[in-house]
Amino acid sequence: LKATGVTATEFDYLDGVTSNIQTQLNAKGAGDVTLAGAQSFTGVKTFNAAAVGEVTALSDGATIATDMALSNNFSVTLGGNRTLGQPTNQAVGQSGSYFITQDGTGSRTLAYHADFKWVGGSANTPTLTTTAGAVDRIDYIVAAANKIHCVASLDVK
Repeated sequence: LKATGVTATEFDYLDGVTSNIQTQLNAKGAGDVTLAGAQSFTGVKTFNAAAVGEVTALSDGATIATDMALSNNFSVTLGGNRTLGQPTNQAVGQSGSYFITQDGTGSRTLAYHADFKWVGGSANTPTLTTTAGAVDRIDYIVAAANKIHCVASLDVK
């Protein structure tokens, strides 16, 4: 390759710079990407590996608080009869699960804030498995503001 008015030294330098730039460009598409803060995507997204949502532990208390901005999946071990309070930061379309575990005593009950909607209405709220150490799962989707559609899988082993 011959360049007019460019010395061999200058050409070698330019060739090296171009090679280094290409190496950097190639590296941009490799490895993991971590996103912070709110992200919005449009169009179809394809992942060639698992998309994993962590399970966030909730604090046990008379009323169990959930900040839905923190996660999609939550867990709590009941230490007494409790109420699952009104979640903050509900986002329409958000879905996930609650993993409810009985403590070593068992026989704990869970009431639900009115935002939690069940098939057949509030008369059909699930009765948790009461065996010590039992795990029940509540799957949900936020259908509209203050309307969280739920289904329960009881005594998951």
